[in-house]
Amino acid sequence: MITRQRHIAHLHLHSALTEDQYADIIELMSGITPHVQAVPPNAVQLDLTSALRYFDLSPYDMVQMTMMRLKGLYGIDSSAGLAGNRMLAAMAADASAPGDTTWVPAERAAEWLYPRPLTALPGIGRATATTLTRYGLHTIGQIADLPPATLQRLLGVGQARLLAERARGHDPRPVVPAEPATHLTADLVLDRDCLDPAHHHRAVLGLAEQIGVRLRGESQIAGRLTLTVRYADRSSTTRTRTLPEPTNHSPVLAATALGMLTALGLQRARVRAYAIRADDLRPADTAHRQLSIDPGDDRARAAEAAADRARRRFGVEAVRPATMAAATALRT
Repeated sequence: MITRQRHIAHLHLHSALTEDQYADIIELMSGITPHVQAVPPNAVQLDLTSALRYFDLSPYDMVQMTMMRLKGLYGIDSSAGLAGNRMLAAMAADASAPGDTTWVPAERAAEWLYPRPLTALPGIGRATATTLTRYGLHTIGQIADLPPATLQRLLGVGQARLLAERARGHDPRPVVPAEPATHLTADLVLDRDCLDPAHHHRAVLGLAEQIGVRLRGESQIAGRLTLTVRYADRSSTTRTRTLPEPTNHSPVLAATALGMLTALGLQRARVRAYAIRADDLRPADTAHRQLSIDPGDDRARAAEAAADRARRRFGVEAVRPATMAAATALRT
């Protein structure tokens, strides 16, 4: 059985995009190939394999045509990676300067991949990198050449097997249009340490609002939130709460996030960063909303829908919670 070689392109879009602009770009890409996967907020992946014969172009020329269309129609600069699978294409795009394309042909994948630092491999975070470098492992090739039993002793069976496959350049995932996200994350890193409780409140409120907007934009609901606060000494604290019911309603998300913040007791903490992660995602049409006799709840949801429409038209900064708007006015 002959397996046709795949040609996957990963494009980084060097521009801040509204939801409508991003949707237009996905539609543009769908005119080149039906196999388009959104990688929010500013990237997209395309499986060009079936489109090559139609356009009668090489994979590299297909990518150049795509980048020219983005520039000509939307004025957006991009960088691209081209390879035989999604992981290698994304890594190649990360290695590309704006306007450039890095092509990693299948026959040269190992040659390109092996000398790269192990931190370039997806799935290797700070803790894993520290463990591996402690044992003299610094490149992806060294991981690929390590006996499986040795890597398993260092990392455990599951993680070792996954990293070994990735280190050899293997990634069987197809490009899937509208692949549902497994989680959403919003974070904020400060320029300097912060001791102000009011600022902590505004920061977490703003992140909860971001999560709500993204959930509603993707027609999803979340069942669980996690708040992580990182301090000046690089330590961090994490709290997780299950929502009363799965939702994408910003006031409920904000109340849950602020409840976790209050429980941390940060009165004198020197905070450097905040992050909120939404998990247990599912389609919004599966939500079972508890009935309420309070007409204010319906008004709040109607106002929220109107605010979302304004953001899609005028950008994400068009509508913000009153607390945050007041804080901006005071600063200016």
